[in-house]
Amino acid sequence: MCGRFTLHHSTEEVIDRFGVQETLFELTPRFNIAPTQQIAVVCQGVNQGANQGANQEAKRILTNYKWGLVPSWASDPRIGSKMINARAETLAEKPSFKKSLLTKRCLIPSDGFYEWQQEGKNKNPVYIQMKNQGLFAFAGLWDEWKSPDNTLLRTCTIITVEPNSLISKIHHRMAAILTKELENMWLDPSLKELDKLLEMLKPYSADEMEVFPVNKAVNNTSFDSPECIKPGVVERVPIQETLW
Repeated sequence: MCGRFTLHHSTEEVIDRFGVQETLFELTPRFNIAPTQQIAVVCQGVNQGANQGANQEAKRILTNYKWGLVPSWASDPRIGSKMINARAETLAEKPSFKKSLLTKRCLIPSDGFYEWQQEGKNKNPVYIQMKNQGLFAFAGLWDEWKSPDNTLLRTCTIITVEPNSLISKIHHRMAAILTKELENMWLDPSLKELDKLLEMLKPYSADEMEVFPVNKAVNNTSFDSPECIKPGVVERVPIQETLW
């Protein structure tokens, strides 16, 4: 699963890395992003920009959605807290995800994520990032839900796959990270072939990733600081531990 991640690169770096054409969300450095919070997403052809008319070419947009997918047909938006992740193997089968897989795909920018490694009776947090410490994208889905008073809520979920050889030592699932070559295809609104879409969702190369133990303060979602990703610190901060 993916239940916590970081995005501390600047808005300008995200714009450059993902070819963003319109920005609706200014980033602040985040070191402990948790479910149900607003997170940055990159979408293609979402008609939500103030200057985007019906006849204009679809733009690549940086915006923000709530993490935890609420399907358009849901009766209660609280279901989103249970849908922060979506298994790649069942996307085409579950009504919660199939429509979004065909028409509402997004990139979720990140520069690292956390898992908790079982060590005896304890679970200690570790941080996983690219060896070059660069930006990458989780494969995501989004949807929009209207409340009875027509308030619009846009939400998203992170797709998960089987782990690579690095993550398998820590957890039985990992977030689906797209290669740069596949990001454009994932966002292409004209692509609606399920087989091609599902083929993109594979474990990312372990050779390009690294993992190290970090501060237990990350267990508390209120702690959001560069200290969260400081390597080698596993015994600190006497605060209540709440994974999310």
